[in-house]
Amino acid sequence: MRYLIALALSLPSIALAGELGLNLYGLSHHWEREEAKRIGTDHEFNPGLGLRYGLARGRFCDTPFLEIAAYRDSGAKTAVYAALGCKGWELAPGVRLGGALAAFHSDTYNQGDPFIAPVPLLTLEVGKATLNVTHFPKLKGFNDINTTGFFLTFPIGLTP
Repeated sequence: MRYLIALALSLPSIALAGELGLNLYGLSHHWEREEAKRIGTDHEFNPGLGLRYGLARGRFCDTPFLEIAAYRDSGAKTAVYAALGCKGWELAPGVRLGGALAAFHSDTYNQGDPFIAPVPLLTLEVGKATLNVTHFPKLKGFNDINTTGFFLTFPIGLTP
Protein backbone atom coordinates (compact mmCIF):
# COMPACT_ATOMS: atom_id res chain seq x y z
CA MET A 1 0.00 0.00 0.00
CA ARG A 2 2.80 2.44 0.82
CA TYR A 3 4.21 1.91 -2.69
CA LEU A 4 0.88 2.96 -4.20
CA ILE A 5 0.85 6.06 -1.99
CA ALA A 6 4.42 6.92 -3.02
CA LEU A 7 3.50 6.46 -6.68
CA ALA A 8 0.39 8.62 -6.30
CA LEU A 9 2.43 11.38 -4.62
CA SER A 10 4.97 11.30 -7.45
CA LEU A 11 2.38 11.63 -10.23
CA PRO A 12 2.19 15.44 -10.11
CA SER A 13 5.95 15.67 -10.67
CA ILE A 14 5.73 13.15 -13.52
CA ALA A 15 2.85 15.03 -15.09
CA LEU A 16 4.78 18.31 -14.99
CA ALA A 17 8.14 16.85 -15.89
CA GLY A 18 8.87 17.56 -19.51
CA GLU A 19 7.93 17.86 -23.10
CA LEU A 20 5.78 15.65 -25.23
CA GLY A 21 7.20 14.37 -28.49
CA LEU A 22 5.70 12.72 -31.55
CA ASN A 23 7.61 9.69 -32.83
CA LEU A 24 7.52 9.03 -36.56
CA TYR A 25 8.65 5.52 -37.52
CA GLY A 26 10.61 4.54 -39.63
CA LEU A 27 13.16 2.60 -41.39
CA SER A 28 15.06 -0.55 -40.52
CA HIS A 29 18.09 -2.38 -41.83
CA HIS A 30 18.36 -6.17 -41.67
CA TRP A 31 21.93 -7.35 -41.38
CA GLU A 32 21.20 -10.88 -42.64
CA ARG A 33 19.25 -9.72 -45.69
CA GLU A 34 18.89 -13.09 -47.43
CA GLU A 35 17.63 -14.75 -44.24
CA ALA A 36 15.21 -11.86 -43.63
CA LYS A 37 13.83 -12.30 -47.13
CA ARG A 38 13.56 -16.08 -46.72
CA ILE A 39 11.50 -15.81 -43.52
CA GLY A 40 9.43 -12.81 -44.63
CA THR A 41 10.84 -10.18 -42.28
CA ASP A 42 12.54 -8.02 -44.87
CA HIS A 43 10.22 -4.99 -44.86
CA GLU A 44 12.53 -2.02 -44.28
CA PHE A 45 9.87 0.70 -44.41
CA ASN A 46 8.12 0.57 -41.04
CA PRO A 47 5.61 3.42 -40.76
CA GLY A 48 4.05 4.20 -37.41
CA LEU A 49 3.35 6.75 -34.71
CA GLY A 50 4.21 7.06 -31.06
CA LEU A 51 4.44 9.47 -28.16
CA ARG A 52 7.48 10.17 -26.01
CA TYR A 53 7.10 12.00 -22.72
CA GLY A 54 10.15 13.37 -20.95
CA LEU A 55 10.10 12.67 -17.22
CA ALA A 56 11.67 14.69 -14.41
CA ARG A 57 15.39 14.16 -13.84
CA GLY A 58 15.98 11.13 -11.71
CA ARG A 59 18.69 9.94 -9.41
CA PHE A 60 20.21 7.67 -12.06
CA CYS A 61 19.17 9.41 -15.26
CA ASP A 62 18.82 13.08 -16.14
CA THR A 63 16.95 12.30 -19.40
CA PRO A 64 14.26 9.69 -18.55
CA PHE A 65 11.21 9.18 -20.76
CA LEU A 66 8.09 7.11 -21.25
CA GLU A 67 7.14 6.02 -24.73
CA ILE A 68 4.21 4.26 -26.41
CA ALA A 69 3.95 3.41 -30.09
CA ALA A 70 2.46 1.32 -32.86
CA TYR A 71 4.18 0.66 -36.18
CA ARG A 72 4.32 -1.81 -39.04
CA ASP A 73 7.19 -4.16 -38.27
CA SER A 74 9.59 -5.95 -40.59
CA GLY A 75 7.12 -8.81 -41.02
CA ALA A 76 4.41 -6.34 -42.17
CA LYS A 77 2.46 -6.91 -38.94
CA THR A 78 1.38 -4.30 -36.40
CA ALA A 79 3.78 -4.02 -33.48
CA VAL A 80 2.95 -2.12 -30.29
CA TYR A 81 5.20 -1.25 -27.40
CA ALA A 82 5.52 0.75 -24.22
CA ALA A 83 8.90 1.67 -22.77
CA LEU A 84 10.62 3.39 -19.89
CA GLY A 85 13.99 4.69 -20.99
CA CYS A 86 16.89 7.05 -20.53
CA LYS A 87 18.63 8.96 -23.31
CA GLY A 88 21.76 8.29 -21.27
CA TRP A 89 25.33 9.46 -21.47
CA GLU A 90 26.26 12.44 -23.59
CA LEU A 91 28.98 11.22 -25.97
CA ALA A 92 29.27 14.57 -27.77
CA PRO A 93 27.08 17.67 -27.94
CA GLY A 94 23.64 16.46 -29.05
CA VAL A 95 24.65 12.77 -29.12
CA ARG A 96 23.56 10.40 -26.34
CA LEU A 97 23.84 6.68 -25.71
CA GLY A 98 21.15 5.14 -23.53
CA GLY A 99 18.43 2.58 -23.62
CA ALA A 100 14.98 1.52 -22.58
CA LEU A 101 13.14 -1.41 -21.09
CA ALA A 102 10.22 -2.11 -23.42
CA ALA A 103 7.16 -4.34 -23.44
CA PHE A 104 6.44 -5.46 -27.02
CA HIS A 105 3.71 -7.32 -28.83
CA SER A 106 3.78 -8.37 -32.48
CA ASP A 107 2.85 -11.54 -34.30
CA THR A 108 6.26 -11.35 -36.01
CA TYR A 109 8.43 -11.76 -32.91
CA ASN A 110 8.58 -14.27 -30.05
CA GLN A 111 6.01 -16.54 -31.76
CA GLY A 112 3.42 -13.77 -31.30
CA ASP A 113 3.68 -13.73 -27.50
CA PRO A 114 4.21 -10.41 -25.66
CA PHE A 115 7.69 -9.95 -24.22
CA ILE A 116 9.90 -7.47 -22.37
CA ALA A 117 13.34 -6.60 -23.73
CA PRO A 118 16.14 -4.09 -23.19
CA VAL A 119 16.59 -1.79 -26.18
CA PRO A 120 19.84 0.14 -26.77
CA LEU A 121 19.27 3.70 -27.99
CA LEU A 122 21.52 6.22 -29.71
CA THR A 123 19.97 9.69 -30.06
CA LEU A 124 21.21 12.53 -32.23
CA GLU A 125 19.70 16.00 -31.83
CA VAL A 126 19.07 17.47 -35.30
CA GLY A 127 17.70 20.96 -34.73
CA LYS A 128 14.56 20.48 -32.65
CA ALA A 129 14.10 16.91 -33.86
CA THR A 130 15.81 13.80 -32.52
CA LEU A 131 17.04 10.96 -34.71
CA ASN A 132 16.74 7.71 -32.74
CA VAL A 133 18.77 4.64 -33.66
CA THR A 134 17.99 1.29 -32.03
CA HIS A 135 19.38 -2.18 -32.50
CA PHE A 136 17.57 -5.47 -31.98
CA PRO A 137 20.10 -8.30 -31.88
CA LYS A 138 19.47 -11.75 -33.21
CA LEU A 139 18.15 -13.84 -30.32
CA LYS A 140 17.03 -17.39 -30.97
CA GLY A 141 13.31 -17.76 -30.43
CA PHE A 142 12.67 -14.00 -30.23
CA ASN A 143 14.26 -12.25 -33.20
CA ASP A 144 15.81 -14.17 -36.07
CA ILE A 145 17.64 -11.23 -37.70
CA ASN A 146 19.97 -8.51 -36.40
CA THR A 147 17.97 -5.36 -37.11
CA THR A 148 18.81 -1.68 -36.72
CA GLY A 149 15.88 0.74 -36.62
CA PHE A 150 15.59 4.47 -37.24
CA PHE A 151 12.85 6.89 -36.22
CA LEU A 152 12.39 10.60 -35.53
CA THR A 153 10.98 12.41 -32.50
CA PHE A 154 9.54 15.91 -32.88
CA PRO A 155 8.53 18.08 -29.91
CA ILE A 156 4.86 18.97 -30.11
CA GLY A 157 4.91 22.02 -27.88
CA LEU A 158 3.24 20.79 -24.71
CA THR A 159 5.75 21.76 -22.04
CA PRO A 160 4.96 22.83 -18.47
